[in-house]
Amino acid sequence: MITQRSVGMAVVLTLITCGIYGIYWFIVLTNEVGRLSGDHTFTGGKHFLLSLITCGIWSYVWSYQIGKQVGAAQHQRGLMVSDNSVLYLVLTFFGLGIVAYALAQSDVNKLV
Repeated sequence: MITQRSVGMAVVLTLITCGIYGIYWFIVLTNEVGRLSGDHTFTGGKHFLLSLITCGIWSYVWSYQIGKQVGAAQHQRGLMVSDNSVLYLVLTFFGLGIVAYALAQSDVNKLV
């Protein structure tokens, strides 16, 4: 089941736990977006592991892909598609990955 999450609370929990909640958030958010878009190969565990193995380089690929996946989920539901994949990529490039998480979570909340 996909649940709505408070974006502000998720950011605060990530900061308070020194990023541990951010790892959980990353994995769950990726799984939920994969379910919403119908792409069962888009899983949080896989993307987290690839990010670890590549020392964070895969996070750029993930940030672009999650924007595309959210857009696909919006299209499937007949909503206006907001393709934020390049925005998420730029935010991640400048070290603002948590902002990309927050924006993606906001889009997921609107879909649920």
